[in-house]
Amino acid sequence: MSVPTRPARCSFVPPAVIEHLARSSSIDTPDPGAAQRTAVLTQQLRDLRQNASPDLPSALTTVVSPRPTKGDRAVYDDQNTANFDVKLVRGEGDPAHEAQNVNQAYDYAGAARDYYKTVHNRDSIDHNGMTVNVNVNFDVAFMNAFWDGVRLVLGNGDGKIFVDFAASPDVLGHELSHGVVQFTANLQYKGQSGALNESFADVFGSLIEQQVRGQDFESANWLIGDEIMAPGLYGEALRSMAHPGTAYDNPLMGKDPQPDHMSGYYSGPKDNYGVHINSGIINRAFYLTASELGTDSAGRIWYAGLQNLWPTANFADAAQVLSAQARILARDQKVDRQAAQAVRGAFRTVGVL
Repeated sequence: MSVPTRPARCSFVPPAVIEHLARSSSIDTPDPGAAQRTAVLTQQLRDLRQNASPDLPSALTTVVSPRPTKGDRAVYDDQNTANFDVKLVRGEGDPAHEAQNVNQAYDYAGAARDYYKTVHNRDSIDHNGMTVNVNVNFDVAFMNAFWDGVRLVLGNGDGKIFVDFAASPDVLGHELSHGVVQFTANLQYKGQSGALNESFADVFGSLIEQQVRGQDFESANWLIGDEIMAPGLYGEALRSMAHPGTAYDNPLMGKDPQPDHMSGYYSGPKDNYGVHINSGIINRAFYLTASELGTDSAGRIWYAGLQNLWPTANFADAAQVLSAQARILARDQKVDRQAAQAVRGAFRTVGVL
C-alpha cells in the first residue's frame, strides 16, 4: 500500500463547470459572485496544498479526534470562514444538532463508513480506524466539496445553482471514497489514472447512496450530484453513469463533456488531462457490468480491483485487473460464474479493450 505525502485535492464539481459558472457571472461589481469566489479559492487551496512541505504540520494535515483509531465521526463547523476544523459540533454518539447540515453530514459520513465496513470489511477510510472528519459551512456560498487527504470539506452552495453539499449522500460517499483510493491504489490525479480515481469515487459514491435509499440497479437513477442542484437547475446533475454526456445542458453550466466511449476520449490539458471528463468511460463500464451482474457483485469486483491497482494504472490496466479479480471472486463463489466475461464485455463496449 502506497500512501501519498501530498494527496491531491479532489473536488466534487468539475473545474469546467465552476469556470463556466464564473464566466456567466458579472465581473463588473465589487462582489465577483459565488462562482468566481469558488473558482479563486479552489485554485488558492490547490496551490497551497502543492506548495506545502510534507514534513511540516499545518492546518491541512492536522486532525483532532476524541477517539483516534476508532473510526469515529467528527463534524466541524467552519463558521463560513476559509479555515478548517474551526469548531467541533458533533462527535460520535452525540445527539442530533440543531443545524440540519451538521446532521446530514454526520449521517451520510456514517453511511459511507458503514458501507465499507459491512460490504467490504474495511475499517474506516484508511482501514486503520481513521477519524471520519467532515467540515461544513466552509467559506461563504462555496460551491464545491473536496477531500484534501485528511478531511472532507463541504460548502453551502449559493442557493441558486447549488444547495448545501451536505444534502447528498453521493457527495459524501464520493469524496470519502477518494480517501479510500488514497489509502489503496493511490491513483495519481492526472490523465487516465486520475480519471480512474474519479470513477472509483463515483462508483462507490453511487453504491453508498443506493444503500442509503434502499435501491438496486433498476431503481437507482445512476446520477451523480443531482441532489445538490438548486431549484433553478432541478433535474440536472453533474454526471450520469448510465449515459455519460447527458447529465446537464444549460446556459449556466454549459454542456456535459463526458464521453461514453474511447472514440470520444479527451486528450487535452484541461481538468488535469481529463480526470473528470474521461471518468465517464469507466463509469459506463461499471454501469454495464452492474446491468449484467447486479450492483452488489459489480461493487465487490471494483473494490477488489482497487486493492490491486497501482498509482500510474491506465484504463487498459484497470480492465485487466478488474477482469482478473472477477475471475478470482467467481472461483470463490462470491460473484456469478460469468463475471469475468461481463467485465471484459463492458470494457470492450466502451472501447478500452
